[in-house]
Amino acid sequence: MSQTKFHGTIINYIQKKSNFVNMIKTNSPKAWLLASRPQTLTGAAAPIIIALSAAYHVYGHLDWTAALLCLFFALLMQIDANFVNDYFDFAHGIDDEQRLGPKRACAQGWITPKAMLWGITIITIMACVVGLPLIAWGGWECIIVGVACVVFCFLYTTLFSRIAMGDILVLLFFGIIPIGYTYFFQSHHDSILHIPLGVWMLALAQGLVTDCLLLVNNFRDRDTDKRVGKITLVNIIGEKPSLFLYEICGILAAILAHYAIYVLSDYSMDWKCFVPYAFIIIHSRVAHSMHRINHGSRLNMVLGYTARSILIFSILVSLALIL
Repeated sequence: MSQTKFHGTIINYIQKKSNFVNMIKTNSPKAWLLASRPQTLTGAAAPIIIALSAAYHVYGHLDWTAALLCLFFALLMQIDANFVNDYFDFAHGIDDEQRLGPKRACAQGWITPKAMLWGITIITIMACVVGLPLIAWGGWECIIVGVACVVFCFLYTTLFSRIAMGDILVLLFFGIIPIGYTYFFQSHHDSILHIPLGVWMLALAQGLVTDCLLLVNNFRDRDTDKRVGKITLVNIIGEKPSLFLYEICGILAAILAHYAIYVLSDYSMDWKCFVPYAFIIIHSRVAHSMHRINHGSRLNMVLGYTARSILIFSILVSLALIL
């Protein structure tokens, strides 16, 4: 392909994308679909996939009703978090013309603020309705966990993401809690404290992989965040340490997954234990792209690659567990 033809193709793509955005009607189904940010749902589904694979590895079967309830609850809470983030960032003036990240529904006028508040209310109620039956598998303590998920869904955007606590919440709500409790509902233990060490290692590994998504997001927005007074881990530790942290999170996740599979396999070290190390190759290539691009909206490509890597990690770990 000639350089002229290549540039023509790129221009046509941009024009088509621009036309697509301009065609979106306010509060239409297409607008709500974009507001839900489907590309982020892999981060919600991945820990459920890993937890169910670990349960199948240990018990040889799954309770599909509990499994589907966990999956739907996780997906609804992710959509809820996206709506909350969209609305409150717009309300606080963070989503302005200088935003580098993907377009937001309220800021673009796709969803009106009033409609978004109704959307948040409806999705929150739906998540509670889906999660409530899990009491049958985990007891009344599930209500406390469910309430915590809803509360921190709001507190993440309105408070914790602004005071460099977002990374900790990602480890908890995209690693420890979804994997721990999804496995718990499959295990029929009388306490979540009886869950094997290997499961907690998988939970931490998944949390680290998912946190890479937040690291890219905050790395891209580091200048904007400084301007609006938002404090993130990236701005605290600086550019080069953030790049190193991104890469080391993926490496540590692979190592943790290796030992988790080893522990869950009754301390048998076979080839399956080494499957997660394939993730390091993929992760390192994405980290190299992040380092090379460094600034600007092109980091959105790295964001997409990272979302894909989260799913790849869960698939690799799950295959190693169920084969």
